[in-house]
Amino acid sequence: MTHDASAPVYGSAVAKVEPFGVDHIPESERHGKASSQFFVWFAAGLNFPIILLGFSAAGLGIGFGAAVLAIVAGAAAGAVLMAVMSRMGVRLGVPQQIQARGPLGFFGNFLPVAYINVFAGVGWAAVTVILGGKAFAELTHLPFWACGLLLTLVEVVVAIYGYNMINFLQRMLTYVLTPLFLLITVVALVRGAGTFEADTHAAGYAGATGGWITFAAGFLSFLVAWAPFASDYSRYLPDTPHVVKRTTLYTGLGNFVTICWLGILGVLVGGHATSADSITALHQLAGPFAVPALIAVTLSALAQNFLNVYGGAISVQTLKIPVSRTQAVVIICALAYVISLWGEAGTEEKFAVFLNLTAYFIAPFATVLLLDYYLGGRRDPGRIAELYDKGRVLHWGVVAWAGGVLASVPFWHSTLFTGPFAAAFPHTGDLSMFIAAGAAAVLYLLTYRRKPLWVRNGGAPAQPATDPATNTGSPR
Repeated sequence: MTHDASAPVYGSAVAKVEPFGVDHIPESERHGKASSQFFVWFAAGLNFPIILLGFSAAGLGIGFGAAVLAIVAGAAAGAVLMAVMSRMGVRLGVPQQIQARGPLGFFGNFLPVAYINVFAGVGWAAVTVILGGKAFAELTHLPFWACGLLLTLVEVVVAIYGYNMINFLQRMLTYVLTPLFLLITVVALVRGAGTFEADTHAAGYAGATGGWITFAAGFLSFLVAWAPFASDYSRYLPDTPHVVKRTTLYTGLGNFVTICWLGILGVLVGGHATSADSITALHQLAGPFAVPALIAVTLSALAQNFLNVYGGAISVQTLKIPVSRTQAVVIICALAYVISLWGEAGTEEKFAVFLNLTAYFIAPFATVLLLDYYLGGRRDPGRIAELYDKGRVLHWGVVAWAGGVLASVPFWHSTLFTGPFAAAFPHTGDLSMFIAAGAAAVLYLLTYRRKPLWVRNGGAPAQPATDPATNTGSPR
């Protein structure tokens, strides 16, 4: 029987496994409302790692007022980035990682995706399992390994079901988590959290300006880390001017509100915490309300990891690894769980290192994608087939990305590695991400009109798959 391409096979069914992998979403499968993006990102942002970021204000020695201003600035810049990249998904109907094949080339995209998306997907999933598992263990008194395993199994099931299931659960989790985090906020304010002045004797003090830049960059980095996945959760939406505009607004708003809210809460809690362990500190501060607080952290781990695992699985497929999306989900979850067992101790320090390293590589990647979309003509849906053309081996975008990363190395500011500029001028703060983005932008502008670095003869553009009846979610 011939499949009717105009009839949806997946549609809006929640309890049906998504049949698409990294394929272009055909018009017949476009569905949903732009408001869904608010719930996707609002729920993902209701997460303890953001509170954890706020803890660092006291360690950097910056005052409460400066910390709040830094959070708002970082959140605003990151929310704008996420809003634009989510908009790209509506327009093109393909994952963000596939979009990168445009400026980098089909195979030139492999290294950035392997490091940025797969590494980030596994790493973020592990960090979130650690924090959620710790909260669950504190709540139930079960061993951490069992709590982390239970969370991981839930993530496997949901990520296998895919896009519609994730959208549905993110909306439900928004309704559940919002009152829980409101309770945490009220309790924190009542039970001793409060403002504080700048402290020049703090262990991580790097000057008023340097500390402010580093702190703001931390919150920007949190959203920059989401950037390679933004289109993954908007690519099914109908490509109409109304939906594109509202998707931009809802995505930006969902990210900005939660980053500001929980970031400032983290500053309030961290300035008066008596324990070095973040989960223990929250438990102590919540007092008689510790149970709902720990439930909130546990459930919020799921809200974030649904996206981490799903996006990571799509990234695995983008690398042409011969696995289905279901198999990729299992691989991502297994790796994240094993890493979480290793990283359970010293979570705060490892989280900071991981956040820095992902941002240094993702910032130039996002810069190249944005410039290619607006200057390189990638907004044209007629060019989608180019993204599946293996003959477009290597393009100049990979040079812009790599050059941006290399230019930032002297400015790296991490306990794992500190660049020579950062070591010589510690009071400038962490400028790495901004240097990486700026250098990538310059290199892209100098090269994007040049002939591709490598195009194989006879490489005819491949048409993206549009027939779910013949698609099993395998990589293309």
